Amino acid sequence: MLDFGDDNHLDDIEVKDWIGLGSMDYYGIGFSNIRLPNTSLSYVYKYERGRNTFPEEVFLHEFLHSLERAAKEYGYEVPDLHDYEKYGYENEPIVGQKKWYDDYMNKNITLSDGTKIGLPEEVYKLKPAKEKNFTESTQITDVFKEPSNFIEELQQLINNVERRIKELV
Repeated sequence: MLDFGDDNHLDDIEVKDWIGLGSMDYYGIGFSNIRLPNTSLSYVYKYERGRNTFPEEVFLHEFLHSLERAAKEYGYEVPDLHDYEKYGYENEPIVGQKKWYDDYMNKNITLSDGTKIGLPEEVYKLKPAKEKNFTESTQITDVFKEPSNFIEELQQLINNVERRIKELV
């Protein structure tokens, strides 16, 4: 789910940088929620060589949270995605945490004893865990339930129209 910039609503909550929620689950389907800055002037929307050469970092970061969760749900021990400094990596100008992500994805983070850690190769081949396997699962209310028949679809349409009218008024 993406919230692209909207210069017509700059008085709303200002977002100067991206905000992400990775490792989310909805009816057994993993997803990431990313809110991008609400101004089209943000560098996130531009590719400039030497200034922003890794603009897709936000998408990779949140996707890696999904893989991190899957690995943990299947019993693998993996470093926390946000612990890059703990392992000697830096958030570098221009490329951000690209080196960390590369080593994290390839299980190439070297510990002092020479051991390599990171995401296991198997995590790329695993089917998503079922909700009953999650140790961190969260029950989502029926508000987000997909309609299962014509009447529910019609009710959802009416609710969406009513909500949109309230937003416009």
